[in-house]
Formats: sequence, C-alpha cells, structure tokens
Amino acid sequence: MHRLSSGRTTWHITFGTYGARLHGDERPTVDRRSNAPGEAFVEYDPDLRGAKQGRMRAAAVQLTLDQQRFIQEHMPHICERGGWTLRISAAVADHVHVLLDAAPAIHGEKVRRLVKRWLTQLLNQHWPTPAGGRWWAEQGSNRAVDTETYLNRAYEYIERQRA
Repeated sequence: MHRLSSGRTTWHITFGTYGARLHGDERPTVDRRSNAPGEAFVEYDPDLRGAKQGRMRAAAVQLTLDQQRFIQEHMPHICERGGWTLRISAAVADHVHVLLDAAPAIHGEKVRRLVKRWLTQLLNQHWPTPAGGRWWAEQGSNRAVDTETYLNRAYEYIERQRA
C-alpha cells in the first residue's frame, strides 16, 4: 500500500511517442478541448486520423525493448536531476508513464516537459535520432494524484507495463 507524501505533490505523467496515437484512431484520445476529467474522448474518425497522419513529418516512433529498458533504467537519474522522487516508471513501445513526487511549487506540466527533454538528450546519445527529429508527441498528460486509491491503482498499472 502506497501513501501520499506530506508536503510534496505526486504526479502521474504520461506521454506518447511521436505519431503513435493520432486523433481519430480506434483507441480513444484526448485533445486540448476535451482534456478534463469526465469529458468525452475524441471519437473514432478515419478521415480525421488520415488528415493527422498526412500532416506527420516522419514515420511514427516505436521504442525498441532496449530503448524501453534504457528509459526505465535512466528515469531515477532524471528525477534526481529535477529534484523529484521517483516512485515508478514504465516505458512501452508507444508511451511512457512516470509516477513521482515533486515540490508543490512545480507543476506536472513543467516536469513532463523536462523529462521529455532530458530523455531525448539521453536517447540521442545512444541511438540515431528518429527521422523527423522527434521522439515524443507534442503533448501528454500530467495529473496530480490526490487520493491514495488513485495512487495505488496508478502504481499497479504502471508496474504491469514495465519492460
């Protein structure tokens, strides 16, 4: 059983690889207009998906198993660099989850941007930069964890996805 930290904010951060999940896919997505709890997902729409795919500058990025393990191995160092406490992380072929504690003054969106930037730097040192120059989708999710029930569910969910 995991407990919320006193004096820190726990964040569940998720971000996808470039082009791996487009609006209009059969899998639900969230856009900037429907990005609040309880709001509808972007519905399946092959025309919308085709339009989004047509705007891509390069092929979708799929992380290899070695890259997934590399990300998980280096996430503690990234969190240390940011001054955050890592609880758990997981990388799969098309997205990354991070559960961490941060000072209340820093918002999860800033944490997400820094994690993506620092992961990009590390990945570029070990693998060729993907065509189009981007590892990650533009946005992602940063959700403050406000209950221990959510914390435990998120932890278990992420643990099941670890490479």
